[in-house]
Parts: sequence; structure tokens; C-alpha cells
Amino acid sequence: MTSPRPPAVQLSIVIPTFNERGNIAELVRRIDNCMGDTPWEVVYVDDNSPDGTAAAVRELAQTDGRVRLVHRIGRRGLSSACIEGMLASTAPFIAVMDADLQHDETLLPHMLAALRNDGLDVVVGSRHADGGSLGDWDAGRAKISDVATRLAKLVTQAELRDPMSGFFMLRREVLYEAMPKLSAIGFKILLDIFASVPRPLKFKELGYTFRNRFSGESKLDSMVAWEYLMMLLDKRVGHIVPVRFVPFAAIGAAGVVVHMIVLWLMFKSMGQSFAAGQTLATLIAMTANFFFNNAFTYRDRRLKGWGLLRGWLSFTLACSLGAVANVGIATYLFRENTADWALAALSGIVVGAVWNYAVTSVYTWGKPKAA
Repeated sequence: MTSPRPPAVQLSIVIPTFNERGNIAELVRRIDNCMGDTPWEVVYVDDNSPDGTAAAVRELAQTDGRVRLVHRIGRRGLSSACIEGMLASTAPFIAVMDADLQHDETLLPHMLAALRNDGLDVVVGSRHADGGSLGDWDAGRAKISDVATRLAKLVTQAELRDPMSGFFMLRREVLYEAMPKLSAIGFKILLDIFASVPRPLKFKELGYTFRNRFSGESKLDSMVAWEYLMMLLDKRVGHIVPVRFVPFAAIGAAGVVVHMIVLWLMFKSMGQSFAAGQTLATLIAMTANFFFNNAFTYRDRRLKGWGLLRGWLSFTLACSLGAVANVGIATYLFRENTADWALAALSGIVVGAVWNYAVTSVYTWGKPKAA
């Protein structure tokens, strides 16, 4: 006699993790306490945490079949982790929440009921809706959140009171509508979804009080704001130029300043030949551009340790044709007296820049590197 099949999962709860080992079992226990008879699963998406988070998930999954793991190696980023987790699930309803227990899991059944009964696309756990609160946030953090919320209006017309929320539930169809235009940049996947679906979404916000972290340390750092701005920028100009080209070009502009200073010192101050000055200036500016692009433009793929050295070598080799063109064209224009030394140098920089972005985006940072 065959055993009865378990009911199909109705709700997949996607939880991105990085160094959250101490929260894994407790979060599942709390979700179990509030979900009643609803068939659910938890999909942890771990970015190869050094604290053994993935191992903790596997261990728990051996005793609880509702626990699943997507273990990412060589890829980082909260938004992209959420997307992979959602795509790895099959339930008709998908929730996203953090692993640190700051989100109120008791809201999950109410979110699901609202989606089922009210014809909604998305239900948002909101810190600013009626009954919601920022908890123990200080005034500075609250002000930063308020500014980010105002900036969100640049990319979506939805009257969300908490577009920065990382706690929400949606119908699976909404994910597929958003997929072609999702940026997958930074931390704010909810805003990314609202800005990517080509129609007004029907949504509701349910208030909750933001709690203190249960275990571990906060992942927020000074780069969160940068990644948020990158996501907003992608929504505004990503259909025109690749969003990474904007910071790449800005860093390149700063590199021009470095280039010209070095060239002036070598050529005008130290009396070296123009060709020697242009060559050294090109190498120094290229090196500076590499490190700044690694820190900002390709932060999600940033190279570390020996990978940094290999990346620098790859960067310089991949740009060699651009550098040769840079020096050659600038030197030719200077020697032929068709341009003064500054204009000749700038002409070489423009030619080299045409190569730099296209080539290095493929050969230096084209594939995410293992952490």
C-alpha cells in the first residue's frame, strides 16, 4: 500500500543568508509555530558563508523536509540571492524575509490570506503602515531610511510607505512579469520588483515592529548606499547604457586627472620625454582605475587576495591594445604638431577608453570570482 503524498507546498519562504548560522534553526521553529496547516517550505540561499551557515541548513534539512538550501559559490548579493531562491521554488506564493529574525514571522499567515482573498499582487510588511514601527532605530538611521524612501519615487509611482522593506509576499506570476527588467543590484529587491513590472501592482502594506537582531552581526556598511544608488540608476538609464558604465566612466574621468598630473610632473617638471611621461601616466592611471573599479563598479564581483593580483594583470593585459593606441596616437599627434601636449594626451585617453570598458568587463570581471 502506497503512502499518501504530502500536500503541495503553497508558500515558499526565501531567506538570503551570509554568516547567519545562529539564526537558522530558530527562524524555522518560529515559522512553524505560526503557519498552522498551510504547506510551506523555507529556501535558504547562502552565499558561501565562512561561519558554516550552509552546513547548518543541511543539518536541519536532514530532520525537516521543509528546509531547502541553495548554496552559491562565487556569487554575492542579497537581491540576486532572493531571485535565485524564488526561481528555485515552485509554490504559487513566495515570501522574502531576512534571516536575522528582525522581521515578524507572525505576519506571514496574514500576508498569505490577503493575497488569496483580496486579489492582490504583493503584500508588504511595513514599518511605516498603521501598527508598524522602526523599533530601536536611532534618529540618524531613521533619517537615512527616509531619504532613501523619497529617492524611491524616482523609479516607481506606487504609493508605498515602506519601499525599502525586505519583508514581503507576492504571487509567483508577479516574479515572472518582473524578471526581464530586474536589476538584481544591491539590497532592495522589493523596489526592484515594483520598478520592473510593466503595470501598476495591486498591493497592501501590513504594519509590524522591526525587531533587534537575534544572533550575529549586521551586514550593513557604507557601501549599501552606493548599491542602492546603482539600482536606482539602472532603473533610470539601464535601458540606454549598461549601468556599470556610469561609475566606470566617472572613475575613468578621475583617472584622467591622475594621468595629467603624472604626465605634467614627468614631462614639464622632470624634463622626461613626452613618450616616457605618457607611458608612465597611462600605467599609473590604469592601475588606479583598476582598484577603484574593483571597489565600486564591480563590488559584487570584487577580487581579493591573490585574485586581486591576477585581476590587475588581467586588467592591464586586456587593456594593452587600448594603452598602445593611447600612447601611439597621443605621441603621433604631439610630434606632428597637430595638437599641444595636453590635447594630444586627451586624444590618446579617449581612444584607450573605448577599449577599457568593453574588454575588462568581459576578461577581468566578466565571471564572478569565488570568495
